[in-house]
Amino acid sequence: MQLLSLKYKYYLIPVLLVPIVLSIYMTQTYIERHKGIEQRIEKVMFLPKGEYLKPAVIGYEQLVGDILWLHAIQVIGDKVVTPQGYDWAYHALDIVTTLDPKFAYAYQLGGVTLSALGNRPDLSNMLLEKGVRENPEVWQIPFYMGFNNFFYLNNYAAAAEYMDKASKLPGHPAYLPKLAARLYVQAGNPDVALEFLNKMSHEAKDEKVQSALEQMIKEIIIERDASLLEKAISQYKETYKIYPDQLTELVKTGFIQEIPSEPFGGYYYFNQNDGKVHSNIVTERMRVYGKVE
Repeated sequence: MQLLSLKYKYYLIPVLLVPIVLSIYMTQTYIERHKGIEQRIEKVMFLPKGEYLKPAVIGYEQLVGDILWLHAIQVIGDKVVTPQGYDWAYHALDIVTTLDPKFAYAYQLGGVTLSALGNRPDLSNMLLEKGVRENPEVWQIPFYMGFNNFFYLNNYAAAAEYMDKASKLPGHPAYLPKLAARLYVQAGNPDVALEFLNKMSHEAKDEKVQSALEQMIKEIIIERDASLLEKAISQYKETYKIYPDQLTELVKTGFIQEIPSEPFGGYYYFNQNDGKVHSNIVTERMRVYGKVE
């Protein structure tokens, strides 16, 4: 009888725990509306890791995971998230996906947000690698890993491998096999980078992520245009033994048909001191790709 009583108490623990968690969450939700982002997400860091929390909520893993998921997307959706905030968001998402390993969208949204908005491809890849293990049939997860390796880690071989893996999974879009093939042989081509980003923007449903990707697209357009103009300048100098005074000289002499439009609404100019073409809006060139070895 004593053994049965102990067993009964053991199973009663999660039944009592979940209402407590829910009540605390509902009370704090009201209070947290009047707090800043740092205060609202600070308590997430005090939660134990998912593997320690899971035994305490036996039978209620999905419910508790849903609560933390709502908390995590509130953090992600905030107007301003600090670098520490993305650490906290990762911690929450790691717990969520431990409690509910098949929650594929948590890996997808978390993965792309941590890299595209938080500039934390390391945290993104840790979450996505976990997602690949738990959801090997979901093509979006290796697709996002390909994105991280291409644009943040400059590991084109790994990017191509992940894209190839995604292109062989059920439900993948028709463009994926072709894009994967191009990554294998033309990863250093800015046009491939633009194609990749355009597809990525199409797949990303979050408005903040789409906005960040559109910014990257414009910066890569600048890199592509600047490289084309520098090639024309080199040809001009080889022909006339001097640099052109203005970029319009390249059009007048037939080296290019027209000067490309600067995507941010500015203009391009040539700096003879460094021999480079620059945008008056974006001061630093974005070299997200390089020579393929």
